[in-house]
Amino acid sequence: MIKQSSANVEEILEDAKPQVWVWINAASHGDFLAVPVLYRVLIANCIFILAGAFLGTALVTQTRDPNLAPVLVGFTVTGLFLSIIVNFVLLKIAFLPLTRLRDTMRLVEKGNMNLRAPITGYDPDADELAATFNHMINKVDELSRSRAAQILQAQEEERKRIARELHDETGQALSSLLISLAMIENVMTEEPQRAQMAEARNIAHGVLRAIRNMSIDLRPSALDDLGLIPALRQYIREYQQKTGISVELAAHGVKDRYSSEIETALYRIVQEALTNVMKHAHAAKVAVTFKEEQNTANITIQDNGQGFDLSALNRSPTQDRGLGIIGMRERIALINGDFFIESHSGKGTTIKITAPLYIAAAV
Repeated sequence: MIKQSSANVEEILEDAKPQVWVWINAASHGDFLAVPVLYRVLIANCIFILAGAFLGTALVTQTRDPNLAPVLVGFTVTGLFLSIIVNFVLLKIAFLPLTRLRDTMRLVEKGNMNLRAPITGYDPDADELAATFNHMINKVDELSRSRAAQILQAQEEERKRIARELHDETGQALSSLLISLAMIENVMTEEPQRAQMAEARNIAHGVLRAIRNMSIDLRPSALDDLGLIPALRQYIREYQQKTGISVELAAHGVKDRYSSEIETALYRIVQEALTNVMKHAHAAKVAVTFKEEQNTANITIQDNGQGFDLSALNRSPTQDRGLGIIGMRERIALINGDFFIESHSGKGTTIKITAPLYIAAAV
């Protein structure tokens, strides 16, 4: 058992030799920051112990006068205080990277995932710990983005399936019902019965119109068949008819189709913004501007509504408008874009979106 322990110690010492020589070489060239804090403290303590031992021995050997006892005591106390002060300063400086790492961890724990631990160069062990923490946060951020993207993609696929079923099956069934009601109405001779049949036909027309609108809201076929701008134009036409709010769409520099991910994200963001206008803004007019510049989309959505207190919304984002803005931020973050919103009470709201554009591969 003792032989085994001795062998383990020898292995550890053999593994540490190359690193020790690296530290000695760095210190000999004046790069004392390359030496870990443990060894810096150890070296400083050894220097003080050796200096105290030599000076104390020298004082004792030079004289045996009992009157010098207070001098020896004072020397010992002074050396102790100097050792404490030097160790305190050295440890305070050496542990500064760990303090900053702790503060960064606390902020990340509160939800600020954009922060990264600083690499200070004061201590290699602390820098390695900070680098490991930053790598872990990057992996967590990538995993969160990937999971959110998968969830949104699954939602879009489900929306597409439901929209197709509503349009193809339910829509066709209602269209057949309308034709049958019209044929029955034509063979009726009594006016009260014809009026009742006309009323039933109007109800069926309303249901068919509502289902088609629901299908467009869920997943417009124009988005998959024609692209982003035609899908937005179709949605805005339906939006104006439903809400009575005037919406002006201006598109500049649009040349190609974009990737499905980009088109879906931008469409949903504009859709959510217009939904918020309908629910909360009490606006009469909305201007939507889309500009493509150097493979970048710049979208501005501006309304003339009542606006709102953005700071109050940030403090309590649980209401409908706040959840809508959070959803827009999350979608734009998934495509590496930027989201900016400005609003003042009585002065309307302006949303600005910038996102990189990726051209869809030719089919």
